[in-house]
Amino acid sequence: MTGEALGKFSATVKAASRIPGVDIVVVVDDGSVDGTGAQAALAGAVVTRHARNRGKAAAMETGAETVRVIESERTEHNGATDAPSRHLLFLDADLGLTAANATPLTQPVLAGEADMTIAIFADRVKRGGHGLVLGLERATGWRPAEPLNGQRCLTRAAFEAARPLADGWGVEAGLTIDLLRKGMRITEVQVPLAHRATGSDLAAQLHRAHQFADVARALAARKPWRQPAGFPAQPATQPGGLADDV
Repeated sequence: MTGEALGKFSATVKAASRIPGVDIVVVVDDGSVDGTGAQAALAGAVVTRHARNRGKAAAMETGAETVRVIESERTEHNGATDAPSRHLLFLDADLGLTAANATPLTQPVLAGEADMTIAIFADRVKRGGHGLVLGLERATGWRPAEPLNGQRCLTRAAFEAARPLADGWGVEAGLTIDLLRKGMRITEVQVPLAHRATGSDLAAQLHRAHQFADVARALAARKPWRQPAGFPAQPATQPGGLADDV
């Protein structure tokens, strides 16, 4: 990461810690060699490191397990025997200060109205290449506004129900299909988040190609042409309020 990118990364960690209800911020350093983990720790995050790059799905699994371990240690320290599991909020590292605006993502889950929420960015940038995710509509009967958006909040039960997660960048499509097929409730929520748009240079094109290959594999593994009998009605989309209370 450049110095500017590291600064934005630190801002993301600090902003996430200000979201109401958030008391643990975990960063998974997925085999970086640029000091990302050290920067995250300085910003106040609990950092878990992979010795090599293992991809997004593995990072999410590691992050969720880190939270579970922390919960267990705190429960044991406090002498409690049965403490409820925390919900899990996943945010990209480049949201910067806007990460504090993720509060609306947590509200339907905290209220018991949804098992998972998916963000719709208030300032949406139209991106090409989303034809692959039409398979998600075939698999579930639902076409989300931003099917590959990684900003999500979900219950621990929903996360466990979706394991093992689809590999790599196919994790979002896999999560959505698997949870809907298990009758869980998904809500899209508009939130005022913003992150760095993927560029158009060769590296960015290779990144997109890798991303869509992972999505295609996740869809193929879930046989998108076959909807289970008695499939639930399509999820809701909430316009979502701004996080004025953050």
